[in-house]
Amino acid sequence: MKIAFFTLGCKVNQYETQILTELFTANGYEVVPHTQQADVYIINSCTVTATGDKKTRQMLRRFRTQNADACLVLTGCFPQAFPELAAQLPEADIITGARERSELVSLVAQQLATRQRIVKIIPHERGEAFEQMHAGGFLERTRAFVKIEDGCERFCSYCIIPSARGPVRSKPLDALRSELLDLSAAGYCEVVLVGINLPSYGKELGLRLIDAIETTAQIPGIRRIRLGSLEPELLTAEDIARMAALPQLCPQFHLSLQSGCDATLRRMNRHYDTAEYARIVDDLRCHFPNCAITTDLMVGFPGEDETEFEASLAFAQRIAFAKAHVFAYSQRPGTRAAKMPDQLSRAVKEARSARMIALTNRTRADFLQQQVGQTAQVLFESRMQNGQFEGYTENYVPVRVHAQTDLRGGIYPTRILGSDGETCQGEL
Repeated sequence: MKIAFFTLGCKVNQYETQILTELFTANGYEVVPHTQQADVYIINSCTVTATGDKKTRQMLRRFRTQNADACLVLTGCFPQAFPELAAQLPEADIITGARERSELVSLVAQQLATRQRIVKIIPHERGEAFEQMHAGGFLERTRAFVKIEDGCERFCSYCIIPSARGPVRSKPLDALRSELLDLSAAGYCEVVLVGINLPSYGKELGLRLIDAIETTAQIPGIRRIRLGSLEPELLTAEDIARMAALPQLCPQFHLSLQSGCDATLRRMNRHYDTAEYARIVDDLRCHFPNCAITTDLMVGFPGEDETEFEASLAFAQRIAFAKAHVFAYSQRPGTRAAKMPDQLSRAVKEARSARMIALTNRTRADFLQQQVGQTAQVLFESRMQNGQFEGYTENYVPVRVHAQTDLRGGIYPTRILGSDGETCQGEL
């Protein structure tokens, strides 16, 4: 029996798809690429934007065309946040939400046997436990992602994730330790700790994110620890000081900003202002010299006038991000922002996106240029078509080198010779 997976969205979704892959493989399924004929297709959906929902519908139709008799499974955030809409999609044979993924194996077997449609979406509830997940490895990857937290209770005015992911819950430290030991034994030397709202880790357990980081640092064989996206105001000065004491922690911090204007941040219901954000960045740069500060930046939020946008531009210039994901606001039904007045036109949002992207491209080019002449430890991940190998430094700078032997999966000291503004060229 052949099965294919298609994953939309964040690193947490990718981790959860890996768990499903291992579950189905253990039950005798053969995993094939989603472009091939399969008996079962599983779409792990994302619903952060309406564009994600559109992509989900497109993939359902595509898979139905590929194999009219296949069992099509829709799971993840979209059905969880919008169960009634998901249930109306005729192509899906099984519809489940973002909970109890271990049930999918039996649900697929049931559907294949009876050919009856199954809709089973369990609502989130206060006090629900962290879903037990234990990854043994990752296909074609040199770093391992480990989900340690789920849920979000921040309720930003533009975001549907609290509805899709429910309350904060965290992986216990003993379960984390067990998973990391297995990943280390499988040869992974770098792990990335991820979560829906990662700095909320341990809220219900009397723990903090730093406790999970320190536990990870104790695992033999784990040479690098990287963190997923961080809500900045949840990082305390004490946390940062303890993080700096861990040589395994990579000096790259993705601090989600969204806007560099305080008035816009208030309408977004973000829980910090630009002054606090700047203080946190300064603290990180003090403890982690040459660290990379990366971010997400939204433009065109309802009510953002030219003055607010210019303030956001100026703040992005001041912080000088090593990399930024810039995107235009899009209305997400079910959120407060979708009903706000002064929605901006598509043309305005596109123009502002272009200006913000141009600015952050310049700050990225400046950051990469600052790396030239330094020697860094590079974990090589992929072979390029031109005989080069590409990998990443501790602060997540992409570096390419020529080599006669296969460097993938190894960490090598590499001198950075130059940069084209997007990647760096180096030599072993």
